[in-house]
Amino acid sequence: MAIYLDNAASSCPKPPGVAEAVNESLTRLCANPGRGAHKVAVAAARSIFEARGAVADFLGVDDSADIIFTQNATDAINMAMHGLLENGDHVVSSTVEHNAVARPLLTLAQERDVDVTLIPPGADGAIDPEAIVAALRPRTRLVALTHASNVTAAIQPVAEIGSELRKKGVPLLVDAAQSAGVLELDMGELPVDMLACTGHKSLMGPQGIGLLYLAPGIELRSVRQGGTGSRSEAGQDELDRPDRYEAGTLNAPGIAGLRAGIGYIRERGLKEIAAHKDSLTARLMAGLVSIAGVTVYGPPHGQPRAPLVTFNIGDMASTTVAATLDQEYDIASRAGLHCAPGAHRFLGTLEQGVVRLSVGPFNTVDEIDEAIGAVAAIAGRRPGER
Repeated sequence: MAIYLDNAASSCPKPPGVAEAVNESLTRLCANPGRGAHKVAVAAARSIFEARGAVADFLGVDDSADIIFTQNATDAINMAMHGLLENGDHVVSSTVEHNAVARPLLTLAQERDVDVTLIPPGADGAIDPEAIVAALRPRTRLVALTHASNVTAAIQPVAEIGSELRKKGVPLLVDAAQSAGVLELDMGELPVDMLACTGHKSLMGPQGIGLLYLAPGIELRSVRQGGTGSRSEAGQDELDRPDRYEAGTLNAPGIAGLRAGIGYIRERGLKEIAAHKDSLTARLMAGLVSIAGVTVYGPPHGQPRAPLVTFNIGDMASTTVAATLDQEYDIASRAGLHCAPGAHRFLGTLEQGVVRLSVGPFNTVDEIDEAIGAVAAIAGRRPGER
């Protein structure tokens, strides 16, 4: 298999238990959960109930009904924004958001006249909590921020921001696509009102499953209406959570795989996995910085960062570098704008993009050293050899 350094897009490989859990859901628990009273349907529903509890426990959530299963983090963010915001509301966000945050806000500005204030980061990529507070208005209904950037690797101070927003009574929505399974996220301690996660990145689950944590007291309009297997005579928004937000048949195999992925993290230990990733990321960053002609982006060594490194080789197109890594060295990376043009405007790489290498729990020191050597070899070529 290739040296896989594209874990910020999707973790690969998955722990063995993930495929086993998905297979069991498809072969033994393949009835429609919550849609029948026979043994297989009951067992399928129980599997989802237990998975919801496992996710809640992992995130420090007391009531598992506060965990809403979604398609992915983007789906969760859309559910939160479209379910909360009304015509004329004001939202504060940043200039460096992933399109999962930026595009729903743009749509809401166009369709519901939602007013959006975007705060630029400092030189290190972090948002100043005081700047967020200064941007609040009487009609501010939401602050929405990405926890960890998939481009700069900067980690936002959501605890400090959330603490200030709690004083003001303004909800905080956090896109945790790059931080769930990387950082300790305890919703009993972290002042976050809505947390959007995807299962297929550092939570080690399959694609097509995500979740939205809703704090007690946060109520959204449903953005989908349909069958839930409960209280069929009632309207969608009359239902209790999680059913109110989970119309239609759930992705039971994805949920089973997500539970298994979290089980792997629990078994190996989040801190041990984080230390492994941090060590490899630091080695990768130090190696790339030492190569002549290579520019490395994001927080400097020693500052908190997501387990990814972005870089460019001179003025070479980032896509050319990534293609060379793939075709000549069998190294999987990602190049381009990474669905986050605002982050590239901040870095000054909107035209060139960047190459991203992102580590996972199964990467090794030898693989990191091979990647560094490959980048050095590409950087050492004469222009005509590219």
